[in-house]
Amino acid sequence: MKFDRSYFKDTLGWGFLLWLFGYVLGMLLFAFVPTALLGWIITPVATVITIWVLYKKIASPSFGYSLHVAILWTFIAMIMDYLFIVKAFHPEDGYYKADIFIYYGLTFFLPIIVGFLKRNKNK
Repeated sequence: MKFDRSYFKDTLGWGFLLWLFGYVLGMLLFAFVPTALLGWIITPVATVITIWVLYKKIASPSFGYSLHVAILWTFIAMIMDYLFIVKAFHPEDGYYKADIFIYYGLTFFLPIIVGFLKRNKNK
C-alpha cells in the first residue's frame, strides 16, 4: 500500500467530506426536526451517499486499504462529532445513543464490505 496523494484523498479527504455532509445536513434539519430524530433521518441518506463514494471514488485495491479507510473514517467521525457536537453544543439529552452507534458501525464496516464486494466482482 502506497501512502500517496490518492491514499490521503480516500482516507482523510473523503472521510472529512462525508462527515461534513452529515454535519451540515444536521444543522439544516435542526430547525425542523426533533433532535432525537436527526440521526435516524441523516443516517439513511448519508449511508446511500457513502456507498456511492465507496463504489465510484475509492479504489479499494486490498483488504488492508479498505481497513485503513474504515479506521480513519471512523476516527474522523468520532473526533469531529465530539469536538463540534458534544463539546460545542452540550446536548441536553446526551449525544451517544443507538443511532450514533449505528452510524459509527456503518462508517467502519461499509468501506470493508464495499471493498470486499468490489474486489470479488473483479475476479
